[in-house]
This record gives sequence, C-alpha cells and structure tokens, in this order.
Amino acid sequence: MQRFLGFCALVLTALIATLIVPTAASAAAPTRIMALGDSITGSPGCWRALLWRHLQNTGYTNTDFVGTLPAPGCGFTYDGENEGHGGYLATGIANNNQLPGWLGATHPDIVLMHLGTNDVWSNIGTTTILDAYTRLLGQMRASNPAMKVLVAKILPMNPSNCSACGQRVVDLDNAIPGWAQAHSTAASPITVVDQWTGFSTSADTVDGVHPNSTTGIQKMESRWYPALTAALGGGSTPTGSTVVGVQSARCLDVTGAGTANGTKVQLWDCNGQSNQAWTFGSAGEIRGGSGRCLDVAGQGTAPGTAVDIWDCTGQANQQWTLNADGSITGRQSGLCLDASGQQTANGTAVALWTCNGQANQRWSRR
Repeated sequence: MQRFLGFCALVLTALIATLIVPTAASAAAPTRIMALGDSITGSPGCWRALLWRHLQNTGYTNTDFVGTLPAPGCGFTYDGENEGHGGYLATGIANNNQLPGWLGATHPDIVLMHLGTNDVWSNIGTTTILDAYTRLLGQMRASNPAMKVLVAKILPMNPSNCSACGQRVVDLDNAIPGWAQAHSTAASPITVVDQWTGFSTSADTVDGVHPNSTTGIQKMESRWYPALTAALGGGSTPTGSTVVGVQSARCLDVTGAGTANGTKVQLWDCNGQSNQAWTFGSAGEIRGGSGRCLDVAGQGTAPGTAVDIWDCTGQANQQWTLNADGSITGRQSGLCLDASGQQTANGTAVALWTCNGQANQRWSRR
C-alpha cells in the first residue's frame, strides 16, 4: 500500500510540474497594418496589392493587412482587408465618430492614411481638415498608444468639375509636414509620405483624381514601401538577407569572398557565408557582409556596367529600389540588376541592364 501511495505521489508531482511549466513562447504576432482612406485606397486600391506583394518578395512576411472591408480583385491573391471607404471625407469620419469602431474591430499597429481628397473636393479648408486629422490621431492612440502613423501628402487633383482643387491640394499638402511634426511623439511617431511629387494627373490617373492601374498604382506603392518598411523596424526587418536570383536559384555573391573596394558581384551557389549576406538600409543602400555597399562601378549608367562593392558613400550609384515585381533598380541609372546574358551558372557576372521584366532580373530576398 505504501509503495502504491508513493507511486501515486510521484505521478501527481510530475503532473503538477507539467501543468505549471510555461509553454514555449509563441511566434511573434504579425504586425497589423490598416490602410485608411477613401476610394483611392479601397476601390479597388490595387496599390495595396502591389505593396503586399513587394513586402512578401523582400522578406517582410510577418504582416497582416486589416480592415472591415474585404480585398477587391487586383489580378492575384493578396492580403487586402482595408478601410478605404469610397466618397468618405476625413472630416466626416471624425465628425461621425466612425474610426473607433474600425479600430476596435481590427487593432492595427500601423496606419497608412491617405485622406482629404473628398474634403478638398467639397471645398473644406486646410485648417478644418487638419483638425479632423488630429481627432483621428487621438482615436488611433486611444486604441494603441504605440500606433505608428504614415500620413500621405495626398495625390494631386484635376477633376473636370473643380478647377480650384489643384491649388487646394497644394495648400493641404504644404501644411501636412508641420502638422505631423507638431503631433509626432517618440511612442507614436508620424511619418509623412509624399504621394504628390512626381505624380501626374494626366499620365497617372483615369479621371484627374484616381490612380490608373499601371503607373498610378505603381507610383503610390513605391512611395508607401520605404516608409512602411522603416516603420516595421528591426523586429520585422530581415538582417543579413540573401538575395536569390529567381531564374538561377543562385545567390548574389561577392567574388572570392573579397572585401576590397571594386570586388565584383556574381551569382554563386547559396552557402550562408557572409559574402552572400546583405542588409537593406532606409536610404536605399544595400550593405554587404564586408561592411561595403553594393555599388555601380565608376558611377556608370550604361547597360552592361559592372556591379561591385565599395566603401559606402551615400551617393546615387549606391542607392537601389526594390520593386514589387522582384526587380532591383539602380536609382541613378534607372537600370535593373541583371544576371548577364540570362546565364545561371556559378560565376555569372551581375551588371546593370535595361529593365525588361525577365526572370534574370528578378530577385527574392530570404
């Protein structure tokens, strides 16, 4: 009997120990991103689809786009819930107290806000629009004191029934940076994203207001992406990523594991070594494991110009744009990072070439 009771005590002790041992930490929760706006954001707002795909292609996979509205069709499957309400005004959303319900249903960590187009169209003044921004910001911070807000300088406008709208947009956009600076805090920073500069109402919209499905949405996505990846920060940003050619399945590699200025870049079997590790900076630089930057040799801009590593200088020949289709574009030249001659073998040189959408110019960051 004593042996039986002793056995039971051991079993009970083990069971209690099992119950009180904490479970292993779960994987980090995805960062929840709300796109907040009007029809430019939601109907169909396919810049959001391009943005989601761009994040996936460059390693920012632990994200969740949230909203009470479903994802409209954009030609491919994407995470597209949003708060892009066609016809809504910033002042209307604030006056009608609509945002708290959307926030309570979705709990975002980051808000991308492009609001004010319909206010401008309705001849509502800049000060009144910014007052609405302030009320919406307060509601965001009540929902999440650490909310990060990316607020757009809104797209230019030239609708046929509003000749004054263009200047009204300029007035609002000129005031947004000052508003953001006055209200940004360390706990809840506000970043201004310039969607106005370089956007053409004639070339990039369908009606003087809404972005078209080619250059318009591509330009919008290209402005949101760097600001959003910066907001995602260190916990979500891969460091020491490999850059893998889609066609070759080989890695972007510094030849011979060299570290000297001028060492050329090539394709090579992925091996996890530091000469295949690349860190992506907020200014567009791509820094190798040697500490030197991915560089266009001699600041060349012609197709065929070699790509190497060099001391980081911050100059335009060391600035790159990671595009939604997986291509990587040199900001100085406008040319794409290219596996020469569409070759896939070890040692294939990597150079600049005219962007053509082919697989030897597409890269996956892992």
